[in-house]
Amino acid sequence: MYVAVVPNRSSPPAILLRESYREAGKTKNRTLANLSRWPAERIEQLRAVLRGDKLLPAAEAVEIVRALPHGHVLAALGTARRIALDALLPRRAPQRRRDLALALIVARLLEPAAKLATARMLDPATASHSLGEMLGLGKVAAKEVYAALDWLGREQPFIEARLARRHLKDGALLLYDVTSTYLEGRCCELAQYGYSRDHRADRPQLVIGLMCAADGCPVAVEVFEGHTADPLTLSAQIDKLKQRFKLQRVVMVGDRGVLTSARIEQTLRPAGFDWITALRAPAIKQLAAEGGPLQPSLFDHRDMAEITSPDYPGERLVVCKNPLLAEERARKRAELLAATENEIARIAAQVQRARRPLRGAAAIGQAVGAVLGRRHMAKHFQISITDDTFSFAQNPHSIAAEAALDGIYVVRTSLPGAQSDAPTGQARGLTAHATVRAYKSLSGVEHAFRSLKTVDLELRPVFHWTAPRVRAHVLLCMLAYYLQWHMRRCLAPMLFDEPDPAARGAQRTSPVAKAEPSPAAQRKAARKRTEPADGEPLPVHSFHTLLGDLATLTRNVVRLGRDRLTAILATPTRTQLRALDLLGVTPTA
Repeated sequence: MYVAVVPNRSSPPAILLRESYREAGKTKNRTLANLSRWPAERIEQLRAVLRGDKLLPAAEAVEIVRALPHGHVLAALGTARRIALDALLPRRAPQRRRDLALALIVARLLEPAAKLATARMLDPATASHSLGEMLGLGKVAAKEVYAALDWLGREQPFIEARLARRHLKDGALLLYDVTSTYLEGRCCELAQYGYSRDHRADRPQLVIGLMCAADGCPVAVEVFEGHTADPLTLSAQIDKLKQRFKLQRVVMVGDRGVLTSARIEQTLRPAGFDWITALRAPAIKQLAAEGGPLQPSLFDHRDMAEITSPDYPGERLVVCKNPLLAEERARKRAELLAATENEIARIAAQVQRARRPLRGAAAIGQAVGAVLGRRHMAKHFQISITDDTFSFAQNPHSIAAEAALDGIYVVRTSLPGAQSDAPTGQARGLTAHATVRAYKSLSGVEHAFRSLKTVDLELRPVFHWTAPRVRAHVLLCMLAYYLQWHMRRCLAPMLFDEPDPAARGAQRTSPVAKAEPSPAAQRKAARKRTEPADGEPLPVHSFHTLLGDLATLTRNVVRLGRDRLTAILATPTRTQLRALDLLGVTPTA
């Protein structure tokens, strides 16, 4: 028996069940049934039976052999390929080593972990997601992972040069800032005690300098010994820019603690680089002295003014006053004064008590000094100490002098003035407004440090012992942030990030004023749903939770029948489809 399809002119074909038989030595056919009204699926099942295929119950015919989280791998790996992240890696290395290095970068973004744990999540026997399968890595040993990390560290000059060619050019604004992070153990030669931004003075640390393009995209990273002062990291960056990146003119934008007057005169000016930075409090105080160029009347009708000073020849000084910052500083100073006065009053009570009083000028001075030094309030108190007496009072003149400068900061630059703002990332001259905006763009580097050191990429704790491997680990985290930076820009409509930077900038009347979210960002934050203009409203995520949502999209290895294996993608949700669409990634198994 067989199923025959008979054409029926302009009508649908007739589907007939027929059998062949022999009569008088001739082969003939006869119709047993008309199947034209049967569903196509039922007809195919009948064909399978007639072919002799063995039919099994559905539960036995389909077996899910393995299901691995896949959506976040699809998003990250697809973006890495779209931005040609693998093209940053030298092609002279074996393909497997390049694939392992790419896997380390993507895995650091998806699931930050120790290198041994990363090797396990890539190996097919212990995989926790589909990244190893998507890259075709097969069995992965921990030694291979460490070898790929060491190779990545050795190729840092090549990788950073590629990044610089992509994102920097002569005359570009370059953001530079410094942070620190503590290390575990005591064997690394980079580990030294220094000023800890993590408030872990009990741990040795290392210092990290990060360079970013004007839009906040990371370009290069450098690791220094933990006791290196911030300004001393600058000369290495200048050498890198001129010798490795072949840039002859750059505008360095740095914090007042990095681009000090000494570094400007000894490093930047001889190199022929321009700069945008800010003055420290003592320098501002000198400008505000009687007869100086910085006077309160400058801010009678504006929040920003441009001045000059003979102390800074050939430079422009942009003086800014932020009322909100002034209020915050006044509030904080009042709280510190009150807390300090309460503690000093307790010491005075110890000196005056009848039973076991505190005696000796040295002992009293040690106790008072500890209190004043803890909150840096010594300048605001007048202290009198003898062997058996102690008195104190607030210094109203010092407090008033500091309060007069509340909310005031001064941006200094060597760039000439301009009639209109220069294009982003390119500056031969800047208006006062553009100069302040450029200085405030350092917040992009601060955001990078938060992402690198905390919940997203978890640079710390650092357990590596050798300096080359510590440097390679930091480079790995920077490359993972480079990938995340591109993903966040695409996914901004679905995240709590600002979706419309242009609208946010347009509504800002002054670069000194506090930056307010755009109307679209405010609606998104209030409703916790995406904009209807972007399609059906969907839940708004953080980057971390969106990756978690994408991870629920699984890649399923399914056995059909007895032997056949195939990979099937779970059905994506609307949120997952929207995220992958924004990233330009097609959902495939």
